[in-house]
Amino acid sequence: MKTITVNTSTTYDIYIERGILKNCGKIIADTIKTRKIAVITDDIVDSLYGKTVIDSLEENGFETVKFIFPNGEASKCSDTLNKIYTFLCENNITRTDCIIALGGGVVGDITGFAAATFLRGLDYIQIPTTLLAQIDSSVGGKTAIDLPCGKNLVGAFKQPACVICDPDVLATLKRETMSDGMAEAIKYGMIRDKNLFDLIAANNLDSIFDVMDEVICKSISIKRDVVENDEFDTGERMILNFGHTLGHAIESYYHYEKYTHGSAVAAGMCMITEKSCDSIMTKALKKCVTAYELPVKTDAPVSELVKLCGNDKKRESGSINFILCEEIGKAVIKKVSVKEFEKFVVNEVVNI
Repeated sequence: MKTITVNTSTTYDIYIERGILKNCGKIIADTIKTRKIAVITDDIVDSLYGKTVIDSLEENGFETVKFIFPNGEASKCSDTLNKIYTFLCENNITRTDCIIALGGGVVGDITGFAAATFLRGLDYIQIPTTLLAQIDSSVGGKTAIDLPCGKNLVGAFKQPACVICDPDVLATLKRETMSDGMAEAIKYGMIRDKNLFDLIAANNLDSIFDVMDEVICKSISIKRDVVENDEFDTGERMILNFGHTLGHAIESYYHYEKYTHGSAVAAGMCMITEKSCDSIMTKALKKCVTAYELPVKTDAPVSELVKLCGNDKKRESGSINFILCEEIGKAVIKKVSVKEFEKFVVNEVVNI
């Protein structure tokens, strides 16, 4: 078993091993003191892994209750959050108990936010079941829900008690969902590790499974290092948003229906790189993105995307922070006015 320790305001371990899901109860029993747990998951994940997790928990002496909500980004909203709060109240969950987020990024984000805010905070554990969640959203303590005017606009920083990653669960994912996660893996290579990018670029959506454990561990290690240096996202951690400023705008423009998070981020990475880097680097990124069946652009009007970027959480007063990669493996943070950003994106200025 591979263990990666994250040293933030709360120190916790990330456990990575094939088949670990059926033993999650033992790991959790060794991590927390309570023996009462509320499992929060979605309908698809519950049908695949709900029984495995509950059985393991109960075999290790836990009393369990479970809340299931409809899968999809549309559920990451205040209505679902309030239903979770009500469920926790009805089942007498206290501040000394624990919540488990069993699922992908949506489940992890909303469950983490519930854990951060219910009774002013209680422990929670991440058991991510998608590649995107395993390498990105389950690590680092960001939790949130969406608002109609933008993504992740209401949230809190809440570090988990531990994270349990089982690469075997990825075998049940749809190709589109795997592509979604690979967009974030490509991002890690672009911003911090050329060797990781080259490893990913040398494979495709079918062959990447042969080196998936390495991709997961390298990606998590990169995020761990960045988060330890900037837990609350005021400096270096912003580089993790490469492709996300335009990506979130793309998701919002299409009402979270046409593009998944990963596909929108892939398009965002390619679009911003094309406007800021040489053709060789742009070509390499587009080739890699295409190999994982991800888009390199969108039909959305750029002028409309820029307007939506104004609602991005990375905006500061009249300015916006966005990320460029000067070369593969090296990212920089750019802070410009919203107007300058608009001119840059629509090609009215060449460099920023």
